[in-house]
Amino acid sequence: MMRPLVQYRGRFAPSPSGHLHFGSLITALASYLEAKKNNGTWLVRIEDIDPPREKQGASAHILKTLDAFGLHWDEDILFQSTQTDYYQHIIEQLFAEHHCYYCQCTRAKIKANGGIYQGHCRHLNLDNNQNAIRVINQVQIDQYSDLIQGQVQCNKALAKEDFIIRRKDGLFAYQLAVVADDIYQNISHVIRGCDLLEPTARQLSFYQLLSDKAFSHLFQSKQDNNHLSENIKAPVFGHIPLAVTEQGYKLSKQNKAPAIDNHKPQPALFAALQYLGQQPPNDLKHLPVDEIIQWAITHWQLDSVPKKQEIQLN
Repeated sequence: MMRPLVQYRGRFAPSPSGHLHFGSLITALASYLEAKKNNGTWLVRIEDIDPPREKQGASAHILKTLDAFGLHWDEDILFQSTQTDYYQHIIEQLFAEHHCYYCQCTRAKIKANGGIYQGHCRHLNLDNNQNAIRVINQVQIDQYSDLIQGQVQCNKALAKEDFIIRRKDGLFAYQLAVVADDIYQNISHVIRGCDLLEPTARQLSFYQLLSDKAFSHLFQSKQDNNHLSENIKAPVFGHIPLAVTEQGYKLSKQNKAPAIDNHKPQPALFAALQYLGQQPPNDLKHLPVDEIIQWAITHWQLDSVPKKQEIQLN
């Protein structure tokens, strides 16, 4: 059964480690506008699989903020914390097909050996005793075509690494969850920040591994009839430039970037459109949020987004 032609399906996937800041808004807005310009569906996924980093009430505040800024999602919110059985089934199938193994190497040990994991544990037959799980990276994609950045060339040594899909503390790793859920939700396009340029190569490698027919039943059982697919296909990626401070730090929750104002969203929306190269007229900033969003959808041009990896904020 060939994969059916699907409508554009985009998504925004924040982690509940804090409130949304200006950098988050830029990503969410670009993702939303590209989906709507293409008459597509826009989803929101909450990446709540790392409890030690999560802030109480952050998920609800994120959703409230998106709503206040006119970024309304089209389907039910997917919380990754509800997907753990699905992730575990994938790992079990990877073990059954001899595509992963347990690893005891610490970050300190890998750093001491040059910073690139060299497959030390691949043939040690370790057990599940507070060990991480790594996938055997047979595909090793190190370059891809990006909708915004053009041809992206990644670190070849890093692209060859067997990467972690479950941490030694038992939590599922980002690389597993993001690919699994993009397949689950049949995501066709991903617009996100340039901090994920390198991880995208790993994700593309993982997509190709999971496209093997041995895994198709896992994804069939998770899809309804509209999304059913035996032929796993990776999304098309586009990475927008990161917003950085004068000191060169990206705006992030970890760097305590200030939250955007839900009560007066127009200035931040206007600034985000300028950042994305869309040249909004000055009188737009005084209009209601829904009118700003409608203007932005009508005039959205992905080609106008600066083809840079980062932009310093004034």
